[in-house]
Amino acid sequence: MHGAADERVRALQAAAKLVEAASDAEFAAGTGVLAELADEPRAVLAEFAETNSVLALELLQEETPEGLLEMLRVPGLGPARIRRIHQGLGIETLQALEVAATDGSLAGLPRFGDKLAERVRIGIASLREAGAEVLHGHALADAERVRARVAAHSAVLEVMIAGGLRRGCETVVDVELVASVRGTPSVVAAELAHGEGVREVLGGGGRTVTMRLVNGMRCHLTCVRPEQFAVALWRATGSVAHVSGVLAHAAQRGMTLVGDELRDADGSAIAVASEAEFFAALGLADIAPELREDRGEIAAAAAHELPALVSERQLAGAVHCHSHYSDGGSAVADLASAARARGWRYLGISDHSQSNTYANGLSRDAIERQHDEIDALNERFVRDGVDFRLLKGIEADILPCGRVDYDPSVLDRFDFVIASVHTRYGMNARQMTDRVLKALEDPHLTILGHPTGRLLLTREAYAIDMAAIIERAGELGVAVELNADPHRLDIDAVNCKLAKQFGALVSIGPDAHSPAALEHIGLGVRMARRGWLSATDVLNTRSADAFLAFARARRQGQHPVTALQAVEHGGSLAAVAAAAPAAAGLAIAPRAS
Repeated sequence: MHGAADERVRALQAAAKLVEAASDAEFAAGTGVLAELADEPRAVLAEFAETNSVLALELLQEETPEGLLEMLRVPGLGPARIRRIHQGLGIETLQALEVAATDGSLAGLPRFGDKLAERVRIGIASLREAGAEVLHGHALADAERVRARVAAHSAVLEVMIAGGLRRGCETVVDVELVASVRGTPSVVAAELAHGEGVREVLGGGGRTVTMRLVNGMRCHLTCVRPEQFAVALWRATGSVAHVSGVLAHAAQRGMTLVGDELRDADGSAIAVASEAEFFAALGLADIAPELREDRGEIAAAAAHELPALVSERQLAGAVHCHSHYSDGGSAVADLASAARARGWRYLGISDHSQSNTYANGLSRDAIERQHDEIDALNERFVRDGVDFRLLKGIEADILPCGRVDYDPSVLDRFDFVIASVHTRYGMNARQMTDRVLKALEDPHLTILGHPTGRLLLTREAYAIDMAAIIERAGELGVAVELNADPHRLDIDAVNCKLAKQFGALVSIGPDAHSPAALEHIGLGVRMARRGWLSATDVLNTRSADAFLAFARARRQGQHPVTALQAVEHGGSLAAVAAAAPAAAGLAIAPRAS
């Protein structure tokens, strides 16, 4: 996929076959067929035996855009072709590949043509037909197209996306829609099932039909009368466990659901015009779609103790953005313009650090140049009366020993530091946990980046005790990142709840490598909502001054949350800095591993 010499590729492939054929005893002793191994594969096996990982492989994986790894799942599409597609068209997602296979651009590549483009399109459809999981963003694009087509039908009054997509699940298998219609629901459903974009009808005959779309995705469409819409939408949105739990709660109150109508103990129908009214009729607070997983939300709603969930409009800015100084594709000024267009007040630039050579990590000279550019842009914003600020950050590697990349004198120059693991994923849980715990002790560390290292559908999370990590982050005042890249969404909802429990603030970061990728932030907010987070639990709902106070506090002996609260209650950054010695009683002692 990276264009290595054919001889090297063939040697490694041949070695893989020898290893596969070797017995356990031969493998342990390096005898028999393994004696035929060349120098490189022999070194690979030695490294794996010692470290449980292979650095060359990890670097290749990190250099590869996540979407290209996802393309490897498409039947008949191999790595060499994926490389040519990426080089020729700049395509990095399965969704973009499908568009290119349809609009003729893929066929226009050298040595491709119409037949190969059609095979790629069919391969993507086959992947969906096999019931493979699809990333949220890809499935949402499919769902929006179908929703628009259904909404255009003359009998449809309202149509909404339901199911896992509405709950904000990271991946889904099917698209689910609920439509409020005039006339007979089953008749309207039948008409829509044979409309444009549908390849075949897989089941139905009543008000609910299951269709196979032309791209292979399965779609469940339920058509109901207007008075049934709220209950039908609730039923189609919640997980099976959530729906069962709400039905059990209704039964305790003498209520039942007959079809999609809520009925009282005497059998009379209870009119509900919205999901909020449905929950209110059951004596429950309104449960947001993202919470409908049966993870305690029903009991909390009954006690009216649900949190006020964070919303995208509450974000004041974001950090974790990469510019052309490392592996991003855009200038700092372009990223700033896109952030301003979103209404943000600040943007944190955080290119990769020096040890991250595959991503063109920043040398000291590059840091100087970038900081000079940021200073000049900030001066221009002030001169032009623009209420916006660029922050100087870095995404520093957490080295295998647990040290944060760069020495303290360099780290002191940044407004904030994100620290992330990018290599040696094969450590066992104790080793990886100790590695990250050691990094957390560095007083320069502001945010722990993509803490589990997972890539959805392509790489499992590495072994790590996240409860221990998040608990210590809360004690030290290190924020934990919710990386909003659609391939990561790391941390997940369960770990968001742990962060709330242990008092660790969450930073929702887009991990953007282009201005368009700032859009990732919306999916990150949905994940935060799935994790029960409120605005007060999210670091970047705060102002730039508050964010900077948080980032600087640990270096000055304060607990960051205390500094943040001081700024939020009217204190200036200068006053907070001056008060740092008085906060000695809040200093955090190092924790033994």
